[in-house]
Amino acid sequence: MNPEYYDDIIIGSGKAGKTLAPALVANGRKTALVERSLTMIGGGCINIACIPTKTMVASAEVANTVRHSAAYGVKANAPIVDLAAVIGRKRSVVHSMREMNLHNLETALGHELIVGVGRFMSPKTIEVTTALDTTRLLTAERFFINTGTRPLIPSLPGLTEAAFLTSESIMELEQLPEHLIVLGSGYIGLEFAQMFQRFGSRVTVIGHSEQILSNQDSDIAIAVQTLLEREGIEFLLKAKVLRVDRTGNETILQIQVGDRSLSIQGSHLLVAVGRAPNTESLNLAAAGVATDAHGFIVVNDRLETNILGIWALGDINGGLQYTHVSLDDYRIIKANLIDGSNRSTRNRLIPSCLFIDPELAHVGLTEIEAEQQGYAIRVAKLDASAIPRAKTLGQTDGLMKAIVDTETGRILGCSLLCHEAGEVISTVQMVMQAQMPYTVLRDGVLTHPTMTEGLNMLFSKL
Repeated sequence: MNPEYYDDIIIGSGKAGKTLAPALVANGRKTALVERSLTMIGGGCINIACIPTKTMVASAEVANTVRHSAAYGVKANAPIVDLAAVIGRKRSVVHSMREMNLHNLETALGHELIVGVGRFMSPKTIEVTTALDTTRLLTAERFFINTGTRPLIPSLPGLTEAAFLTSESIMELEQLPEHLIVLGSGYIGLEFAQMFQRFGSRVTVIGHSEQILSNQDSDIAIAVQTLLEREGIEFLLKAKVLRVDRTGNETILQIQVGDRSLSIQGSHLLVAVGRAPNTESLNLAAAGVATDAHGFIVVNDRLETNILGIWALGDINGGLQYTHVSLDDYRIIKANLIDGSNRSTRNRLIPSCLFIDPELAHVGLTEIEAEQQGYAIRVAKLDASAIPRAKTLGQTDGLMKAIVDTETGRILGCSLLCHEAGEVISTVQMVMQAQMPYTVLRDGVLTHPTMTEGLNMLFSKL
C-alpha cells in the first residue's frame, strides 16, 4: 500500500481539532482530519456531552418553573413531561450543530476529511480503516491527537450483565424512569440527578466519597446537597457498591455504608463515575507515545508528547475536561506553530460550571487549596438571598464565596452557587487575570438589579 503524504494529520474532530484544521489549511499546510464517525463530527461536546445535556437541563428548568408558577402569581396546570419530545428537541439541536461543523470542515478540508478509525503504524504513519471498510495509509510530518473520552465503566460484580445507563445512553431514553439510581456524585451525576427529578423520576445518588463534589470546599458541597435534597433527591455517601443485579424490571445494588449493608432497588441505573480516554484504538505503542496509568497521553506545558512531532489536545491529554480548555489548547498550538509566538498551559486560569439550578461556578483556588499552598487568606461569604435581583427572580437559593490573599488583596479563588453563576464568574475571572485587587469588585459601579451586583456585596464582606 502506497502511503498518502500530508504535512499535518489531526485525529479527532473535537473542539481543538476542528478549530485547528482550518487554521493549518489557511497556513498552507496540506492537512487531513480523521474522525471515526459522522455522528461524532464536532467532537463529544456537541454530540454526547455539553450541548445535549444543557439542552435537556433547559427542558427540566421549564418543567420546574411551571410546577412552581403559582409562587409568581401565575396559575398553571401541573407540567406533563413528554420525555420523547424532550429527546427530540435535544436531537434537533445536536443535529443542527453537527451539520454546521461538518459544513465548516468540508469547506476547509474538502476530501481531506476522512471518516474512519486511525491507528499508528510508526511515529510518522497511521493506518485508517474507513467507514467504507477500506484501508488507507497516511504519513505526515506532524500529528495532533484529539480523540476525547468516553464514560468510565467501573469493575463491579454483575454490572456488565445488568442493564445500566451511561451519560450517553440516558439521553436516548424516551420513557421516564420510575426510580433512577445515579452512581457518582460529581458534575455529570448531579446534572442528570436534578434533571430527572424535575422530569418526574424518583432519584437516589450514591457517592463513594464523604461529600459530593469532592474537589469543592465542604461548605459549598453541603449547600449544593441541601438544595438538591430539598427538591427530593436522596443521597447515600461514603458508600461502596458490592454487587449489581438485574431482576425483571428492577436493578438491585448491594451497598456497604460504614458497617451497614443495604440493598437499593431502582428501575434504572446511571453509571457516572468519570471519563476514560479514547486511546485504545490508536496503537500508541507503535509510535512510542507515553501514557499515564489511566491511559491519558502525557504532554508537557506546550502540549507536546514525548515523541517529536506529535501533540495531544483536549480531554485526551489528562487535563481538565472542559471544552473551553480544548479551545485554549488549540490557541497554544496555533500560537507556537503558526503565529511564531510562545504560549503554554502554565498559569492558565480555568473556570468551571456545574449546570444544576442554581448553577455552581468556580474559578481559581478553593479555601482548602489556598491554605495548603501557604497563603494567608481572607474569606468572604454571602447568601444569594441577599442579592436584590435574586429576590425579584425568586431565585434566592445559594451561596457566594471568595478567597482573597491578605498580603496583595488579589482574589485567589471564587465559588458562586447562585442564579446565572456561569455568567457572573466571568467578571471575577477577568479581575483575577488582570491581577487587580478585590476592591475593584467591591467598589465598582455595577448595574442594579443584576446578579453580578452581588459581587459588590460579597467583597464588601471584607
